[in-house]
This record gives sequence, C-alpha cells and structure tokens, in this order.
Amino acid sequence: MNPSSSSVFNPEQSYPLYLDALLKGDHRRCREIFEQWLESTDNLRSLYSDLVRRSLYQVGVLWEQGRISVATEHMATAISETLLNLTYPRLFSVPRKNRSAIISCISGEHHRIGAKMVADLFELNGWHGYFLGANTPLNDLKTLVAEKSPDALALSASTHQNLDGAIRAASEIHTEFPELAILMGGRAFNHDDRKSVEGLSGARVLMNATELETWITNHT
Repeated sequence: MNPSSSSVFNPEQSYPLYLDALLKGDHRRCREIFEQWLESTDNLRSLYSDLVRRSLYQVGVLWEQGRISVATEHMATAISETLLNLTYPRLFSVPRKNRSAIISCISGEHHRIGAKMVADLFELNGWHGYFLGANTPLNDLKTLVAEKSPDALALSASTHQNLDGAIRAASEIHTEFPELAILMGGRAFNHDDRKSVEGLSGARVLMNATELETWITNHT
C-alpha cells in the first residue's frame, strides 16, 4: 500500500469488511486489511483492541447465539492469531526493561488468543513475556514461576465454567508465592464475577488493555 492510500485509510469503515472476511475464512483479505491498519497507525494498542479483540468478541457472541459453528469460531481465531505475528518486528523493537511476566491460560481453558495479546502488550511495554498458551497444568505453572521468578503472573479464563478454576489457581499460587502480583482477565469475568475475585488476596482482575497498561506503567 502506498503512502497516499494509507493517508485516506479509514479503520472504522474497514472493520465490517474485516469481520465479514474473518467469518468467511478469507485469510488473504483479512491480512490485506490488517496490514492496512498496521501501516496506518503507530498505535499497536488500537490495532489489538479495535480490530482483533473487537472482531473476536463479536465472533464469540455469534457462537454463543448459535449463529456460527464451533468450526467457524476456531477458524476465525486461527486467522487472528496468525495475523498478530505481523506486529512482531515493531513489537520487539521496544527497549527492554528489567521486568518479566508469565502469561497463561488456566488448566482446562483452551482459548489462548486473549492471553497471547496480553503477552504482546507486556512486550510492547518493554517487559519480557513468557507466554505458555492454553490449558497449562497448575503444577507445571507453579514450577515455572519458581524457575523464572517473574514480577507478575497473568491468568486467562474465557469461559464461565473456568471461573472457579481460575480463582482456585490464583489462590494456590498466592499461597506459595505471596509476593507475586497475580493478574486475572478474560471473558469469564463479567462485572459480577469480578466482584467475586476482589477479596482474593494477591489477585486483581483487569478487564481491558487500558487497565492492563495502567497497571504495567505503575509497576515498571
């Protein structure tokens, strides 16, 4: 895309086109729009929130409503995760800070892309993000925490049935590592569920990228 076309690129107008291509599994068209967003902004946070997170949230709603199949939801997620790799040259050019975080889905949680975006946001802020992906056994997670001694642990749970497991995992980890900051997030935490975590010692629920980056800024 040449500079002149970049100057007139309208992200909001392109969003429904991207969502339509995502639901159709048109990887080529999705990549074309994604690259236009990437070239037209210096703000990767906006790209993550306003295109990737927004579209996947809508995909999740359509799946919950029974309007798309599990296969379509998986296809959209796979395309989105592949496209995020296009941001890495810019992401890893950020100066490094002496901070690290482990980012993981809890045991039984198979939706990993939200956690991946959290790991990327840590990297974007100069932290080293150890991204473990989906369905990480709790004992293995504890072992890695002991090995890496991170400044923070971020746990992701996207489905409501995994909420209790996330709370138990945070509680056990806090007992063994009382000084470790534990961050929790994902679609499993609506406003009512967020309240259920507020009394959990050592843990905090962050609902979006803005809250996460505010926390990172305050702890760097």
